[in-house]
Amino acid sequence: MKTLFLALLLSALPFQMASAHGPETRGAKVTQVYRHPLPDLPRKSIVGILVEYEPGGRNAAHTHARSAIIYATVLEGAVRSQVNGGPVQVFKAGENFTELPGDRHDVSENASDTAPAKLLAVFVVDSDDTVLTAPLPRE
Repeated sequence: MKTLFLALLLSALPFQMASAHGPETRGAKVTQVYRHPLPDLPRKSIVGILVEYEPGGRNAAHTHARSAIIYATVLEGAVRSQVNGGPVQVFKAGENFTELPGDRHDVSENASDTAPAKLLAVFVVDSDDTVLTAPLPRE
């Protein structure tokens, strides 16, 4: 099994993205841009992740921390996404989508081979969750 790990550290919090089945991660830069405990929700934090796709860039199929509720907004370009084997959708700048705990993100890629794309994924997670993204196992 070939696996590619991208480990990003900010404030000693790892964010891991890995290759699983399907296309491998390529041309995608993932950066944690903030993390803050939620004052009225004990043991919960909000985490912002900026995903920048080069033309034709993609992330491998993955899941997120079991506690994660994610609200993603496309900031630039267009992003192709498929969750839980549902329809493949294209979200353009200004559009958004949500992922719920346990969802499987099958497709996460730039919808263009010629223009870059960016999205901001805002996670609400258990504060002790340190691995926010994990590869899907090979079938």
